[in-house]
Amino acid sequence: MSSINTNASAMQALQSLNMTNKKMDAVQNAISTGLSVGSAKDNAAYWSIATEMRSDNKALGTVKDALGLGAAKVDTATTGLTAAIDVADEIKTKLVAAREPGVDRDAINTEITALKEQLLTIAQSSSFSGENWLQNDGATAATDKSIVGSFNRSAAGNVSVSTIDITVSDITLVGADNESLGILTKDYDANQLLDTPLTGVGVENEFRLLDMGTGATTGEDGAVVGVSSSTSDADIDSMISVVDAIISDMTSAASGLGSVGKRVDMQSDFVDNLMNSIEKGIGQLVDADMNEESVKLQALQVQQQLGVQALSIANGQSQSILSLFR
Repeated sequence: MSSINTNASAMQALQSLNMTNKKMDAVQNAISTGLSVGSAKDNAAYWSIATEMRSDNKALGTVKDALGLGAAKVDTATTGLTAAIDVADEIKTKLVAAREPGVDRDAINTEITALKEQLLTIAQSSSFSGENWLQNDGATAATDKSIVGSFNRSAAGNVSVSTIDITVSDITLVGADNESLGILTKDYDANQLLDTPLTGVGVENEFRLLDMGTGATTGEDGAVVGVSSSTSDADIDSMISVVDAIISDMTSAASGLGSVGKRVDMQSDFVDNLMNSIEKGIGQLVDADMNEESVKLQALQVQQQLGVQALSIANGQSQSILSLFR
């Protein structure tokens, strides 16, 4: 039956054209945004997973920044320790030179004093972002420092943060308030370092490199390393042994700090690679395949043209009814 009130063919053609237009809108949106899943209505499961992974990736980005800051602090302390070891080596060389008969020990002591001042300058200036791991201004041992190392999500969905810890008390060079806390300011018993210790009742054979003077509320009572024309050969031998022990302790501290620095660098590389992997995983879930979308667009454009043509034909059927009344 032909009716001028209800054109079923036109309605069907219009419905088909609307569906084609809707699909074309989705394809065009995917092409313009590069996403096949841009919102929860596109695919709730994939969108939820991708959103959570993006959040975790942002947290890992913060971890990477923290590792960079931590690496800078470790590098600063390592640079200070390395420089201090070089200066202490020079002091040991000067003491060995002072052992030579007939040398001007007062002149040598002037050089040793300058080197000790340089050691203090190194310790005081090895600071980054307001933190100095080589000088302790407090009365007690420095607390351990932590560098944020990773952001973790368990199988149950619970999150946690892991850290890389540094024992700062092991690398402290100067105890500004409590001299016993610093490698350069604490006493070393030379009798424990010599093959032939000094003997006798009440014999004290303790030395230290730096004296913080009245600035320290808790001082050490060992003699400060230094020579003069009246310094005995035995005392110089003791000083050489003490400085050598100080160099050994600083070398151990620098070695341990170097291991931490290596771990920080490795963790930073790992976090960077992990972020790339997560980003790739997100892309596999929600990114549009542009080759596929291009093919879809071309097919839908043809369908759209055919739909418009079909709708035109359906509407033309009503026009043909007029010919019956002519």
